[in-house]
Amino acid sequence: MALRTIEFHILLALAPEERHGYAILSEVEGLTDGEIQLEPGTLYRALHRMLKDGWVVESTRRPAADQDDERRRYYRLTPAGRRVAMAEAERLQRLVNVARAHRLLSRA
Repeated sequence: MALRTIEFHILLALAPEERHGYAILSEVEGLTDGEIQLEPGTLYRALHRMLKDGWVVESTRRPAADQDDERRRYYRLTPAGRRVAMAEAERLQRLVNVARAHRLLSRA
């Protein structure tokens, strides 16, 4: 099953650590060199779907009070979300291998 591009990028952003919404937006933008700039509404609709599917959960841990804003919600990957992200990464790797075999990409 292919993931929506947005969902895959959100999972990638959450893979190393839990993040709040704005941090997810920033991480996705950074990971894509600015090619993907999620709108907040798009992010939260995707997070809602991913919460429902059990790929992410809201974290109950909070940073130190002087580094936190109580309005922020923090999200983290679940084991299921990590498996989904890994499966998508493997699927994309297979596609890249085919593209290389068809000389659409260099070997580097």
